[in-house]
Amino acid sequence: MLQRVDDKTRQHEAFRADVIAGLSQRQKTLPSRWLYDDRGCELFEAITHLDEYYPTRTETAILAENAREIADFCGAQAVVLEYGAGAARKTEILLEALAAPRLYVPIDIAADFVMETSTRVRDRFPGLKVQPIAADFTSDFNIPVTVPARQRVAFFPGSTIGNLNEAETNGFLRRMRHHVGALGRAIIGADLKKDVATLIAAYDDGAGVTARFNLNLLARINRELAGSFRLDQFVHEARWNDAESAIEMHLVSLKRQSATVAGQSFQFRAGETIHTESSRKYTLDGFAKLATNNGWQASKIWADAERRFALFGLSCGGA
Repeated sequence: MLQRVDDKTRQHEAFRADVIAGLSQRQKTLPSRWLYDDRGCELFEAITHLDEYYPTRTETAILAENAREIADFCGAQAVVLEYGAGAARKTEILLEALAAPRLYVPIDIAADFVMETSTRVRDRFPGLKVQPIAADFTSDFNIPVTVPARQRVAFFPGSTIGNLNEAETNGFLRRMRHHVGALGRAIIGADLKKDVATLIAAYDDGAGVTARFNLNLLARINRELAGSFRLDQFVHEARWNDAESAIEMHLVSLKRQSATVAGQSFQFRAGETIHTESSRKYTLDGFAKLATNNGWQASKIWADAERRFALFGLSCGGA
C-alpha cells in the first residue's frame, strides 16, 4: 500500500506557490522537482537510455562491477530507503547483491510512477517487502513507524544530488542522516567535473528528448494551474555555469509574450529564460568535504577508470 506523506491538495498548493514565486523573480526560475510528474518521469527514463547521456550507463557499470563490496558496506538485512526512486532500474543491482535485504522503501513525488516501480520490484524480488512512499524528498518528512529503524541504508543514485542548490543539499544530507539514524549508511551517486562539450551534449541530446522533458513542465503548468503557455514559443537550452560548476537547463522565450498562471499574468521578453534545473558537478574531495560538513564521513568511493562518475559510501559520525 502506498503511504502519502504529502497529500495531493498540499502538493498542488506547493506547486502553485513555487511557480508564482519563481516566475515573479527577475531571473525567472522553477524548482527542478516539478519536472517529475508522471510524464516527466517517463521522459527522464527515456533520457537515461540516450547515447549522449553517460551518467546512467557509467553509474550502472560502477554498481555492477562493485556490487559485492557495496553490499558488504551496506550490511546484511538492510532496510533500503531510495530517494527519488523513479524507475529504480539501478536499484535492482543493489537489491540483487544485498544479503537478505529486509525492506525496500522507494520514495518519490510521482505517486503513480512509484506504485508502478513497486509492483515491478515485487515481481522481480518476490521475497522482498516493498513499502512505497509518496513524498517530496527535498522537504522535511518523517519515515513511517512501520519501517524498521535498524540497518537503514539511504540510496540516492543518478547524480540527482547535483540538482539541489547549496541550502537544499545541506538540508537533504542532514535529513537523510536523521532518517537512517546514528548507525545508518548511505550510497550517493555524484557526477564529476569533465569537459564542457560532453556535459552540454548530455543535457541537449540530438533526438530532442531532453527538450521535451523540459517543455513538459510548461505543459504541466497549463494542465494543473490553468496556465496559458504556448509551448511552441519556447525552446530548450543547456548552458554551462562555470562559477557554479553546473550545467543549467533553461526555457527560452522566442518572442515578446505573456502567459497566465492561476489567474496571474507574467511578461516575457524575446530571449528571456526560465531557469528550470542546475546539475552541479563535483570533485572527489569536494563531495567528501560536503558530506563531512553535514554529519557524514565518506568511508568508501567507487568510480570509473576515467573519473566521470562516482558512488560515495557514507557512514554516520565517522563510524
